[in-house]
Amino acid sequence: LAPQAEASAVEKLRKSDPGDDVEQSLWSGGYSGKAMVGSWVAAAIVSAGLIVCAVIFMPFVLVFVGVIIVLWLVLLMTFAFRRLNLHYELTTQRLIHKSGILTRRSDRIEAIDIDDVTFEQGLFERMFGVGKIKISSSDRTDPEIVLLGIDDVKQVADLIDDARRKERRKRGIHIESV
Repeated sequence: LAPQAEASAVEKLRKSDPGDDVEQSLWSGGYSGKAMVGSWVAAAIVSAGLIVCAVIFMPFVLVFVGVIIVLWLVLLMTFAFRRLNLHYELTTQRLIHKSGILTRRSDRIEAIDIDDVTFEQGLFERMFGVGKIKISSSDRTDPEIVLLGIDDVKQVADLIDDARRKERRKRGIHIESV
């Protein structure tokens, strides 16, 4: 089918079910560079130590400079990979987790299937308000999903939990019974 025909078929399907609520986007985001602040600080300390070693052991200056360059390149590549690779979207009905650069994988977890939402933060992450969110669900393909590098992690975790609660109340499922 052509993309227009597919779109019109989807629209017809949506219009055929009058009880279906319109799905609204609540939040979308990706990997925040603030999540790597601890790594950047550690790399700066290691780099300073290597510079001191380079001054003390002059014949090996190029080795120490090479190690510093490789260290920072690895950090930059890790950041670029995570930034380009991860994208998240929360709607009133589901959480969508997209990953991949050349090929794309999209995992969808219905809000009603989410069982637990927790978040974790290290020392530097707490200072900058970022962290990772762990989601446990009754989804068969991916029962556990970890969202890395989430900015305003507490608010986003609360938003996911609120969407879960609202969807369960709307469909008449009591949280205690699941």
